[in-house]
Amino acid sequence: MDMNEINKNVIKEFRENGGKVGGAMAGVPLLLLTTVGAKSGQARVNPLAYLTDAGRYVIIASFAGAPSNPPWYHNLIAGPRVSVEVGKEKFEADASVVAEPERTRLYRKMAAMLPTFDDYAKKTTRKIPVIALKRR
Repeated sequence: MDMNEINKNVIKEFRENGGKVGGAMAGVPLLLLTTVGAKSGQARVNPLAYLTDAGRYVIIASFAGAPSNPPWYHNLIAGPRVSVEVGKEKFEADASVVAEPERTRLYRKMAAMLPTFDDYAKKTTRKIPVIALKRR
């Protein structure tokens, strides 16, 4: 199964169960991020791990440690007004890339919660972006 198929199943399960999913993602705090495709203009939904910090939702453009940023990151830069689903709630938010030194603090906070983020950082030479989502 490819990542698109896995994500489709996670999104379906998330929406059917009020934000809860099982399997490999059981217990991971997940949100659904909807961006508008920078080229296509189509809505794109991605399930992402998050943490909360200072009233914001924080997500990480790790792309599992790939050499490039994930497509949703490019969409978010092109159109920072996004839609977020957390649990049963859906709201509009403004996305912004977090600058240093806060970026490193938040990345470490995520890695402490989900150690796979340490692995992602080791797999790539790029500085993995950290994004804050502030409710509109």
